[in-house]
Order: sequence, then structure tokens, then C-alpha cells
Amino acid sequence: MGISILKGSKKYFVITCVIAVLFWSALSSAIVREQHSTISARLGINLAGPSDWNTELPFVDVFRMSRPWISQRVGSKWGKGPELSLDAHGWIKKLDPGCRAETLLCNIKGGHYPSGNYTVLYDGKGKISFKRAATIISSKPGRIIIHVNSDKGGFSLLIDETDPQNYIRNIRVIMPGFEDKYRENPFHPDFLTRWHGIACIRFMNWMKTNGSQISKWSDRPTLMDATFSNKGVALEWMIDLCNRLGADPWFCIPHQADDEYVDRFARLVKETLDPGLKVYIEYSNEVWNSRFAQNKYAARAGRNFVTRGGKKEAAARYTAYRSIRIFKIWEGDFKGTSRLVRVLPSQAADPYLSRMILESFDAWKYADALAIAPYISCRIYDKDRGKGLSAVQVEKWTVDRILDYMETTSLPTSIDRIRKNKQVAEKYGLRLIAYEGGQHMVGLGRVVKNAKVTQLLHAANAHPQMGKIYQKYLEAWEKEGGGLFCHFSSIGKWTKWGSWGLMQYYDDDPAKSPKFRAVMQWAEHCGQLVRVPDR
Repeated sequence: MGISILKGSKKYFVITCVIAVLFWSALSSAIVREQHSTISARLGINLAGPSDWNTELPFVDVFRMSRPWISQRVGSKWGKGPELSLDAHGWIKKLDPGCRAETLLCNIKGGHYPSGNYTVLYDGKGKISFKRAATIISSKPGRIIIHVNSDKGGFSLLIDETDPQNYIRNIRVIMPGFEDKYRENPFHPDFLTRWHGIACIRFMNWMKTNGSQISKWSDRPTLMDATFSNKGVALEWMIDLCNRLGADPWFCIPHQADDEYVDRFARLVKETLDPGLKVYIEYSNEVWNSRFAQNKYAARAGRNFVTRGGKKEAAARYTAYRSIRIFKIWEGDFKGTSRLVRVLPSQAADPYLSRMILESFDAWKYADALAIAPYISCRIYDKDRGKGLSAVQVEKWTVDRILDYMETTSLPTSIDRIRKNKQVAEKYGLRLIAYEGGQHMVGLGRVVKNAKVTQLLHAANAHPQMGKIYQKYLEAWEKEGGGLFCHFSSIGKWTKWGSWGLMQYYDDDPAKSPKFRAVMQWAEHCGQLVRVPDR
């Protein structure tokens, strides 16, 4: 009997311990959730744009990223064929004698996309061939199997013949293993896994916003288009992606889009986006930036609103004017503002511009957030301009030296800009958010041809110290009261034009990418259920 009592006591003790552990675990989780609930900062991302050199590989149908058709005349120089006869979706209706059309796919070096047997499907009649990294394994009407060796770089698909009465169209080039899945899920599983838990996706590059020629709803990209590299990704897939990830979309309305476009765009979002998600709305992208066509458009359109000042003032006032109109259309379609985040964008380095945009037509009364791009700037000029850095100076630096400059000079400047714009936002009762951000190490002008500088900047971006700078940067953003922070950009090859990607290729090891690890660790700290690389 004594033994039975002892056994019972042990059992009771074990149960008590288990209950205690579960209780403290639940209590700890509640405390963590409460801590996270007080953090308004969140991590969003700007996705790399659609192109044949896109190294993020978001789609299992790689033809979606193919280059717009190149007209070739047999025996002539590259791209010297006659103008192609295209239908409304960019498919070739007919070919002149002795001519063919070519497109480039997966134009990526170093084997950084899947090798193997790809399935090519198409409608219509004609003859298709391949060059470079792809060879035909089997072929029958409407279906071709090609073997792709990515170690050889990208590959070309050519239409050598097409029947004008039933021309080749609806081409799909499906990665190995996805032929039975691509219709239900167009996104690569690695892409979905990578951005699981992200708070917001800014579609500026997916929408080909800079210099967009879209003005009417009929101009928009659709799922029937030959490629998304021309006008951008179809809205249906942007919505689908956000629904799958539970991420808020951030749309950049083309600068020439008319009211009908805005209305129909908003209605499609209202009808098909998960009702639990919010929508960020912005007029174009960096309308203040004189390098972009949208700035010139706004400066002309805003002349009637300016009694003094020049193009800068005109563009700022038109940004406010057009933004208000766009906001009102969305409010009408969404029956209010509860699901909308109405964004007024400005330049981080110019709080005066921020005030000008917010005050024009009392735009702040119709908005929810002021958005800036508080980059950690390290711009390198060709010559000594009395400020900033010169190539002659920087090309002699070590990686440690330029990272020290980033941490002791560039970072404090960025934090100061955050602080000043936060004061502007608070004055008008708006949130401060970042439409873009991250490191901004780049050569300007002829510096892009300076190999020493380019190599130095790439090495700095890959260095562990860059991750520590990012940690301080994002902590400062949070401390100063910043909200959503959309990094620029997601995955992209580092070039002489900049090292914008958190990683360079879809198959990079996240644990060995200091920038990627730093932003994901910060997102986890903010309470997001992201996939943090192994420590």
C-alpha cells in the first residue's frame, strides 16, 4: 500500500509540473504578445520587377518574365527584323518571310535557376525552337519538353513559323515538377516561404510604375498577356499573392491613370482581396523625383495650381490634388476608410517638401500616412564636390573603412531625417511610414564604370557588419515612432547600379546574408511570424 501511495504521489507531482510549465508558457506568450502589440513598426517589402533577368523567380511559369519579343531577320544583325504584327495581348499574329521572333528567358548566370526538364505548352499552330541553355527532348503539337542546363546561362525561345489563322499564343514554360500545379498556384513555393509573415507588399516595380504608359483600364496588364515584363504583373495575381500570404497590398496608381481606371482597380480589389487585409494607396512613385517621367507630368499638370515657385512646387501640389481624388474614389468603392491606408509620399531629405504636400489643398485631412524613403545614404561622386564622397577617395578605402563611414556618418543622417519627418507627420496627425529604405551605397555618373568602387560596395553589402548597421537602423526607426517599413528591395543581383537586394539570388543561403537576417530578426521582434534564418 505504501508503494501505491508513493507511485500516486509521483504521478500527481508530474501532472502538477506539466500544468505549471503550460501555465508559465501561456503567461510568457501573453507577455510577448502584449509587448508586440505595443510595437507599431512592421516590415514590408518592395518586390523586384518582372524581367528576364529577375533572380527572385516568383513564378513557376518562367514565360511570365520573358523579354518582350525581339524581331529577327535570318542572316541579319541582332534585333534588325521588321516591326512585328502583335495582337492586343502581345502575341505574334504573323511573320514576314525570312523572319522570326525571339524572346529571352531566365537570363541569369551562374546556375542560379533550376536545371532540368521544362514543359512548354502553347495554343495555335506553328514552329517553335530554342537556343543557348535549352534543347528539345520531345515535341508534339501544343507540347514540347526541353532540357535546360542553367550552368550555361539563360535560354531563348523562337517562333520560326506561325499560322496567321491560328497563330501561336498562350505559351507557358513550366519549371520541373510544377506542370500539375501551376494552374492552381502560380507562385514558386520558395518565394511564398521566403515572404511568409511579411506585413505588406509594395508593388511599385511589379506595376512598372516609373514611366508607366497606362492611362485607361483597357491598358492594364492581364493574365492573357504574353509577358508581364512589358506593362507589369496582372492585378489578379497581386491580389492572389496577398491573399495567400496574408499581407497588405501597397498599390502605386499610374500617374496618367484616369478616374475610370482608379474606380475599376479599386472595385476589383474590394471584390477579391481578403476582407481582413488593408490596402495602401499611393499616387505613382516619387513624383518629386526629377529623373522620372511622372515628375515632369505632374509639374506640367500642376502649373495651374502654383502662384509662385517652379516645377518642384507644381509637382508637389499636383501630387496632393491627384492623391485626394484617388483617395475619394477608393473611399466610395470601399464604403469608407476603415480598410484603407491613404499615403502621401515625400522625400526624406526634404521636410519642407513634406509640409508642402500635406498642406496643399489640405491633403493631410484626407490621408492616413506620410511616407518617406529614409535610406542610409552613401552616394559616391565622380569628383570632389565639397560634400559627400569622391571615387578617387573611396577606391582607396577598405571594407572596414566604408562600413565605418556608413555607421558613423550615413546612419546618423538617416536617423535625423526620420526624426524631422516624424515631427511633420505628428503635426498633422499622420503616421510616418517608409515606402522604401535600406542601404543606399551607389556610384553616380561615371563612377558606375569604376570596378574598384563597385567591388568595394558589393563586399560591404555582404559583410556581417552590414547586418549590425541594419539592426541599429531599424531599431532607430522603431524608437523614433516609425510604422510600416518597406525595404527596397527583395531579391536582386548586385550590379554597378546598386546592391539593392537583401539577397542576390532565389537560392542564396539566407543564414549567410547579413541584410536578410537582420530584417527578418527585426520583423520577428515586431511580432511578425516570419521565417528567420538559422542563427
